[in-house]
Order: sequence, then C-alpha cells, then structure tokens
Amino acid sequence: MMNMVMDGWWVGDGFGLAHWLIFAAFVAIVIYPIGRILKRLGVSPAWSVLAFIPFVNLIGLWVLALNDGPQDAAKRA
Repeated sequence: MMNMVMDGWWVGDGFGLAHWLIFAAFVAIVIYPIGRILKRLGVSPAWSVLAFIPFVNLIGLWVLALNDGPQDAAKRA
C-alpha cells in the first residue's frame, strides 16, 4: 500500500511533486522577464500573468506591439 502512495505522489499517474516543481520553475522563468519588459514599458508587471491564458496572450502581444511606447510618446510631446 505504501508503495502505491509513493508512486502516485512522485512519478505515478496524475500530477506528482516533480511535475509541480517543474511547473513552478517554468512559471518563474517565463513571468520574470515578461514582468521586467512590462515595467520598462510603464505597465504593471502583474499583467505578465496573462501570458498563461491562451489567446489572451496573443491579443496582449499585439496590443503591446501596436501601441506607442514611452519613448514614442515623449518624442511626439
């Protein structure tokens, strides 16, 4: 019985501890640089969470690409 519990907890069927550790590392590796870029653009880094929502991430990327950045706004002023 103990062997089944340990197998399911670490590498068995479903999501085990190894999966969640890899997922947490992936999230940190993706969210940190996106947050830094957004901060440089004058946008809250909290918006980087949208990178994990399908299709919303693409819409956000297009919005950022087509809007003027802080340097463009300063040049026009």
